[in-house]
Amino acid sequence: MRLKILFAFLFLSQLLLAQNDTIRLNEVVVSDVQLRDNTVTQTVLKLNDSIIQQNQPALTSLLNYNSVIYFKENGYGMVSSASFRGTTAQQTAVLWNGININSQLLGQTDFNTVTTRDFNSISVKSGGGSVIYGSGAIGGTVHLNTEFQFREAFQNELYLGYGSFNTINTQYRLNTGNKKWNTQISFSRNSSDNDYPFIGTDEKNTNGAYYNSTVNANIGYKINAKNVLKIYSQFYEDERHFSITSENAIRTKYRNINSRNLLVWTNNAGAFTSNVKAAFLKERYQYYDNIENDNFSFGAVQTFIAKYDLVYAISENMKLNAIFDYTINDGEGEGIGEAKRKIGSGVVLFKHKVSNAFTYEVSGRKEITDAYQSPFLFSAGATYGITNWYKLKVNGSHNFRIPTFNDLYWKPGGNLNLRPEGAYQADFGQEFTFGGFQLTATAYYMKIKDMLRWLPTSEGYWAPVNTDKVQSYGAELLLDYTRKFGSHELGIKGTYAYTVSEDENTGKQLIYVPYHKTTGSLSYSFKNFAAYYQALYNGEVFTLSDNDPKYMVKDYLVSNFGIDYRIGKKNTYRLGAQVRNLTNEKYESVASRLMPGRNYNVTLTLIF
Repeated sequence: MRLKILFAFLFLSQLLLAQNDTIRLNEVVVSDVQLRDNTVTQTVLKLNDSIIQQNQPALTSLLNYNSVIYFKENGYGMVSSASFRGTTAQQTAVLWNGININSQLLGQTDFNTVTTRDFNSISVKSGGGSVIYGSGAIGGTVHLNTEFQFREAFQNELYLGYGSFNTINTQYRLNTGNKKWNTQISFSRNSSDNDYPFIGTDEKNTNGAYYNSTVNANIGYKINAKNVLKIYSQFYEDERHFSITSENAIRTKYRNINSRNLLVWTNNAGAFTSNVKAAFLKERYQYYDNIENDNFSFGAVQTFIAKYDLVYAISENMKLNAIFDYTINDGEGEGIGEAKRKIGSGVVLFKHKVSNAFTYEVSGRKEITDAYQSPFLFSAGATYGITNWYKLKVNGSHNFRIPTFNDLYWKPGGNLNLRPEGAYQADFGQEFTFGGFQLTATAYYMKIKDMLRWLPTSEGYWAPVNTDKVQSYGAELLLDYTRKFGSHELGIKGTYAYTVSEDENTGKQLIYVPYHKTTGSLSYSFKNFAAYYQALYNGEVFTLSDNDPKYMVKDYLVSNFGIDYRIGKKNTYRLGAQVRNLTNEKYESVASRLMPGRNYNVTLTLIF
């Protein structure tokens, strides 16, 4: 009852603030304001449109070749999970226009279920972010955003791609608007027989076919100089046949249906900027343990989120931000029966730009729920520009991950006494910028406690318990160099991650965490022609907790090469071709799950 009264008061405040007409909105409206305004003391990598176009449609490919995040895939197109700074897949939060979309059942996002071309802004933030983004933002966060531009526009884009193994990628996008409206609609479909041969054998990937379809509809409306209404909507559906490792294995398949809807009202009123958000998310899966029959198990969760975000500009260089949100998760399915939980939270953020060289920020978060014991979370950081080309950053934070529906309610085994996983983290970063050259170097240390593990019980079933303590430390490097000379442009990008993530009880490296990961890309363009080369190196990983070297996944180096040519005075046609796994490397990121050898892809993009 108190939460309802609070939100009624906040909504009334929004109405009152909406009456003030003192400032005007910028042409570009950003969907994730916290990412822009409250992460100056941490490293954020923004991936532009050209990089998105160079990679395969799935988010796994984009981030695998262009970020420090390590991915393990159960074969190409199959389940893909992330490890950011040596953490688990559940400890990386994925944000869709500022809303956490990690599964309430599993606690993670499958990165092969996200199509990158559906977004015009994709960013990766390293380090803890649970104060702002909630559960799971321990290793880092991935941000998928749609940004509105209020200007005269009417553009249609049709993307067609065909590649090896009968792989088909298509997308249609419409971007239209004026000074009051901006509408962005897209339809995408990706499918593949995915029956690639295994290098050095007579076998091939069996039962690996998949398809996925996505529809996006985003509308921005500038009510007046101070008020903007934004609607985001996405529907996703897929079917994947899970690859088998033996001809005698039973063939299975999996279906996903996700819908996401978000309404945002933004008001600028003098020193106050406020956002009222309402989101409705729905996830559902169906698992067929035998592809030959129609029997399946399922799970589904509906999530409603109400959020009020108020920023008060105390002065030109000082801001106070308060956020209140209320979340209802309503789940059902085999294993969890029917389950519901309600979570309320309050966040306070303070940012002070003391001078052009020095800025600091502090924040805190507290949640109220009867589903788990909620800790107090905090974050504090500072950045100092020693010269115009050298900057220092420091940040410390306390982050967490809440138990999932499966952890709490699975029958048998669910444990209502679980504590959230907690992590304390410290970052020290340096930025060097001169000419077209930018280098970011970050060292970090993290301690994780109460890590959740499912262990066998004396009753014969498995149950989750808070057991492990983990320490993770390492370094990350980001390199970006761009040089233009006449009609020529040269680009060099690279990342490197050194990661130690150890179980404190055994001193052993966690499984599927490489000590080393490196990516690099070289691009060149001249007038309408462009070519690029990209490479990915993943070090060896352990697959058993005792780090037995006999059961390691070997290191591998994979590279791609592509060309693009634009035709027409307004570049209305674009032809592309790509060779993937250029050197025909035999590799796997998960034991016994071989990835494709050399393969090819051609694309045609029409803009009209």
